Amino acid sequence: MAIEFKDGKYVDPVTGRVTLDPTEYKDWQIAEEAERTLPPVDEFREKLGLLPEEIIPYGKTPKLDFIKIMNRLKDKPDGKFIEVTAITPTPLGEGKSTVSLGLVEGLGKLGKNVGGCLRQPSGGPTMNVKGTAAGGGNALLMPMTEFSLGLTGDINDIMNAHNLAMVALNARMQHERNYDDEQLAKRGLKRLDIDPKRVEMGWVLDFCAQGLRNIIIGVGGNKDGYLMESKFGIAVGSELMAILAVATDLKDLRERIGKIVVAYNRKGEPVTTEDLEVAGAMTAWMRNCINPTMCYTVEHQPMLIHAGPFANIAIGQSSVIGDRLALKLFDYHVTESGFAADIGFEKFWNVKSRLSGLTPNVSVLVATIRALKMHGGGPTVVAGRPLPEEYTKENLELLEKGCENLFHHVSTIKKSGIVPVVCINQFYTDTEEEIKLIRRLCAERGVRCALSNHWRLGGEGAIELAQTVVEACEEKSEIKFLYPLEMPLRERVEMIAKEVYGADGVDWAPLALEKAKRFESDPKYADYCTMMVKTHLSLSHEPSWKGVPKGWRLPIRDILEYGGAKFLCPMAGTISMMPGTSSDPAYRRIDVDTETGKVSGLF
Repeated sequence: MAIEFKDGKYVDPVTGRVTLDPTEYKDWQIAEEAERTLPPVDEFREKLGLLPEEIIPYGKTPKLDFIKIMNRLKDKPDGKFIEVTAITPTPLGEGKSTVSLGLVEGLGKLGKNVGGCLRQPSGGPTMNVKGTAAGGGNALLMPMTEFSLGLTGDINDIMNAHNLAMVALNARMQHERNYDDEQLAKRGLKRLDIDPKRVEMGWVLDFCAQGLRNIIIGVGGNKDGYLMESKFGIAVGSELMAILAVATDLKDLRERIGKIVVAYNRKGEPVTTEDLEVAGAMTAWMRNCINPTMCYTVEHQPMLIHAGPFANIAIGQSSVIGDRLALKLFDYHVTESGFAADIGFEKFWNVKSRLSGLTPNVSVLVATIRALKMHGGGPTVVAGRPLPEEYTKENLELLEKGCENLFHHVSTIKKSGIVPVVCINQFYTDTEEEIKLIRRLCAERGVRCALSNHWRLGGEGAIELAQTVVEACEEKSEIKFLYPLEMPLRERVEMIAKEVYGADGVDWAPLALEKAKRFESDPKYADYCTMMVKTHLSLSHEPSWKGVPKGWRLPIRDILEYGGAKFLCPMAGTISMMPGTSSDPAYRRIDVDTETGKVSGLF
């Protein structure tokens, strides 16, 4: 059933539901219209076959009781598992979230029992320049305001739990300075002898606050804490957020929280949250965080929202818990990995799938023709200036050259054993010849390819993509991890660099080499996951190198240790754990109508 807009609107003759033309209406108007006809929560509960006690009320965005639902449905077969990734990001955009939501809508148009799980956005990017990660056009997540402004409080709980660990650390250091061993013993405390120069943890805040990257705390007297250097990171970069993403249940969450390394003592031994006797209280703050929150597409399919770690400094995935729950509730489950296939998909493949034991069926690789032209050598895009004509007019030469980046990522997906599907995320300047070129190149390589115009037409525009994905789901998928856990750390990094990034090899800075040798010699780290940290803007470590760079080596300058998440994070280049706020942040345009309470300027 084709959608034809009249005066910017289409009214479904069967349901009466109104679809707005995104070329004439803004995202918030589309979301507002869809929210106006959103069925009550009980209708969704019945549709999903949930019991009343399995819904935790929270207005239009209830939480789902993970433990109760999984206990009841543990023997139910899982649905099909679909992951969405992309080519290397450019300023011209690729649209993974939009494709994820459009695909759910398209599968819904085919009559499938479908839903998905996406990450929760951070207040930092939302109030800064990146936006809400809620999709766009007629492939939107709603309610947009609630989704963008804290939702049901998971990030706040993570901040409180994380900062409680820092409170415990600073207080303990203060008391050990002020009391001798006998006085400590009277208070039931054993001296931990924390080295103030080896405090690993900092504080977190869910905003981009560059002024807090490096601070001094404890200024004052003996009762004002311990005087030392400290730091802030963004909340979604907290190890607790990483733990929430990979934990399998509440028991696993508690155990992982207890193993977080907060600092080292003067003998070089790790001091954990368990040593500080704060792990239980941290878990108490996060006890409700294991329950995903239910939101919706603008076409009223259910979407679970759970966890929100960054992909360049963490795993960049919604949670294992969200996937486990969604696969029981939906026949087709769609999720998304952060950034491109070299970062998000690689972690989905070798970390998330390994930890969860869940086998994906399909990986959808998102590309836009404009972004591929940039990878083909197109000119730099400058904010506030008109796009160069290379991006607005047909240019087959640039496009074909840029497809090298596309097929590099296709090759990565194929190495995993997961079936790839290329999605051309359609833009109005795309020409028929440009679309034909990508289709031909995909056909020559035996890769499924589908055009999708979900942004403008919603599910109707994603039917070709949905049909292609359903077909691909019937193909046998057998995941093959890139490396075994028995492989030493440096060999793993070398394999990722060569096989996923296309590097010639790896160069280790002295500090990184020293740490790598120590981690490899200690059996404690044998089952730790390798969580690469590098720029998302290139296959390499250098953001300006587009396409498929050749003749380069990956420099590793340091390795971060996440003891609770059980991550070792080799760092290529300099990555800040606390982003900065731009000179023109989004918060300048956000306000509230004091008569209605409606938020404006957020989208």
